[in-house]
Amino acid sequence: RVPVHMIDTMSKVRAATQELVQQRGCEPTLEETARAAGVSPDEAACAIQMNHQPLSLDQPMGDHDDSYFGEFLQDHREEDPLHDMHRELLRSRIAGVLSALNYREREIIRLRYGLADGYAYTLEEVGKIFSVTRERVRQIEAKAVRKLQHPIRSRRLSSFLDRPLVVPIEAQPQDNAPLGTC
Repeated sequence: RVPVHMIDTMSKVRAATQELVQQRGCEPTLEETARAAGVSPDEAACAIQMNHQPLSLDQPMGDHDDSYFGEFLQDHREEDPLHDMHRELLRSRIAGVLSALNYREREIIRLRYGLADGYAYTLEEVGKIFSVTRERVRQIEAKAVRKLQHPIRSRRLSSFLDRPLVVPIEAQPQDNAPLGTC
């Protein structure tokens, strides 16, 4: 368990280190960090070491043992239900828009843009599937895209352009440089 007074010291040392790195462009020495944080070099060393120690997900948080560190972390292996719902709605809307096309146009668009199986087929590959030339596939694709660009159809998908489909995962910066090196 990290003592409450050390959390404040760790925060000060981390902030001082980040500020000095931004100002100087390299890692400060332990003494420089301690001076900037307003703590002794021993306290700074202890805070730095505690920052690098692994934490147990079962570690109690706060004054009471009713909540644990792991409860506050998002599991990035699990899909966000809102993201899943958004993706399914997009698939449904795309299927609805594509239904305005004839079978050949719809399948060419699905294959060329990877909507069928995640693989975007080349003109040559699609041509072999439909027993037509690359040029004919390109012509059919261009005609289908023009149909899809009609305002009535494109409006059905416009709401998906205003927000990202994938929420970026904020990466924690990893600093492996030893202290005091420039």
